[in-house]
Amino acid sequence: MLGTTFLLALKEIRRHLMRSFLTTLGVIIGVASVVTMVSLGNGATASIEAQISSLGTNLLTVRPGQGMGRGGGDSPAQFKEDDVDAVRTQIGGVEYVAPQTTASVTAIYEAQNWSTTVTGTTNDYFAASQLELAEGRIFSEAEETAGKSVCVIGETVRSSLFRDDEAIGRKIRLNDISCQVIGLLTKRGQSGFGLDPDDQVIMPIKTVMRRLTGNQDVIAFQVAVDPAYDSTAVSAAIAKLLRERRNLTSGSEDDFNILDSKQLSDTLSGTTRTLTLLLGAVAAVSLIVGGVGIMNIMLVSVTERTHEIGIRLAIGAVQREVLLQFLVEAVVLSCLGGIIGLILALIATIGLSSLFGLPFIFNVQINLLAFAFAALIGVVFGYFPARRAASLNPIDALRHE
Repeated sequence: MLGTTFLLALKEIRRHLMRSFLTTLGVIIGVASVVTMVSLGNGATASIEAQISSLGTNLLTVRPGQGMGRGGGDSPAQFKEDDVDAVRTQIGGVEYVAPQTTASVTAIYEAQNWSTTVTGTTNDYFAASQLELAEGRIFSEAEETAGKSVCVIGETVRSSLFRDDEAIGRKIRLNDISCQVIGLLTKRGQSGFGLDPDDQVIMPIKTVMRRLTGNQDVIAFQVAVDPAYDSTAVSAAIAKLLRERRNLTSGSEDDFNILDSKQLSDTLSGTTRTLTLLLGAVAAVSLIVGGVGIMNIMLVSVTERTHEIGIRLAIGAVQREVLLQFLVEAVVLSCLGGIIGLILALIATIGLSSLFGLPFIFNVQINLLAFAFAALIGVVFGYFPARRAASLNPIDALRHE
């Protein structure tokens, strides 16, 4: 009986193709909107997590002064290399500690020049920040200790100065000092935070302090935490140690801040997921509108087919069979709308993901959920018209014209 009812529903839909399409349009738009919004939101979340992971996982960045972490005074004291050594030797769970100091310079090679930033640091910086070399090598122990004029450059600096020429072994000028290129960083591309990670020159920190900045200040240092340890606990231990070293009393605020990349990733990802759910919920309203449209058209269909219903009831059809026929028609319309909506959502998601540079993520669960919700819309909004058709009086229905 169900199979026959299904065939009758398809036959009735074929009789009024344009009306059937317009009836399902609300469901099509609703399903396509929900799936597209959620898929793009998942892609944006994955993109944010990947960008933060590219900066280093389980990474703590410690800076003097007020920042995204702990607040501080107006002119806090800068860190020194002794502070970095203390964190390295006295805090458990620390894999790498990389001090940093920076200077803005003009890099010159022959007739080419490029304004960039020099980062003075140690070899731990490459491991902590997950920087890989495309060519060459990192600093030797002797170069770090003596503060030799050697450097590792990013792809943006290389292409700006050397074009298609070989960079390894060449000497460039950074303001007034000569520097030999010993390594080339693997290209990472735009980070999405307004920075170009390929536009940098990395030198031994002693070289930068002595020949570029002229002081011993460490403007920040990165701490790579062992994955077996809780980064929050390590951050708290570092904060306690630095408070002792900077002679901060119990009632005073920190004059440094600690940024945890994991917490930043969780916060941004959580915010993106919340916005995705909000946009999905807004888009789901069109599904309700589509359900109302189905109910209206089915009520019109009941009115148009009143005489047919009367004949069926008069020759022995029971109310349950009439109700099932109209209910199946409503569910079939909703399911067809759901299928078309999923196809449109797939096309739209692929196109928009490519346009916005987001990864395409096909979520089976959200697709199945959207289709199931479309079918439920057909059941809920198709029941009232079906019930109305089944409750018609056969004699009154046969008299209807």
